[in-house]
Amino acid sequence: MNIKAMFIDMDGTLLTGANKITRRNAKAVSALMERNINVFLATGRQFEITQPYHRILGLNTPMVCLNGASVHDGVTGYAVQTKPVKLDRERLHHLTGDDPCNVLVHAPDGLYCKRVNAEIEEWTREGRVPPRYVGDLSKAGYKDALKYSIRTGAPGSSVSMLFEDEADVIDWDDGFEIVARGVSKWSAIQSVLEKYGIAPEETVTIGDGPNDIQMLSHAGIGVAMGNAAPAVKASADLVTSHHEQEGLADFIEHYLVSSYAL
Repeated sequence: MNIKAMFIDMDGTLLTGANKITRRNAKAVSALMERNINVFLATGRQFEITQPYHRILGLNTPMVCLNGASVHDGVTGYAVQTKPVKLDRERLHHLTGDDPCNVLVHAPDGLYCKRVNAEIEEWTREGRVPPRYVGDLSKAGYKDALKYSIRTGAPGSSVSMLFEDEADVIDWDDGFEIVARGVSKWSAIQSVLEKYGIAPEETVTIGDGPNDIQMLSHAGIGVAMGNAAPAVKASADLVTSHHEQEGLADFIEHYLVSSYAL
């Protein structure tokens, strides 16, 4: 097994529900690095709440953030690649203006949101960067958007379909996300692999969400977490255990580290 790179999702994969990296998961990642396997984070998170975990793991590789809408240098944090999404903003904010719906705009200069909730408070604690703007997003004045996150409290369906002619849409249990056409973790991973001279078949990807399906189905080995939805598991080559049971470490120890020990 000639594996040269592993791309790891964060929420529901690397992290516990309390946003922690267990000692065993950290040790498993270190074991890969000791074997000269390049380790990368590939996440839906913005840079500010990706970098702290990147540092904890001792990584210096590029970070794939916002589902591939941005790629950040692993040392300086500088955005080496960004792909903004172009939408009819007036229409977007009109359609998502209902009180139960929260809208998050992930822009190059920070987070803009309709209201602060527990999730955003946790992000502020992790990244030590508060939202740049809170309130009526039609008046926010942000220049570019890399990703829109619309939290409806229910699976994206009729509302999310209204944006499919303008951009790519990812449906979640609590809403949906919008990114530029062609943007995905996998498309960003391909650009990173090209710079490193690594082939897709020499790559492992691991994740649990609908935003991971492309990278799981196209990598040399795609691994779904035990907590992943059926559609995500179906896109993978292997399924490991639940993220709360350190499924990341289970896979690394049993399939990667042990194979190098032979």
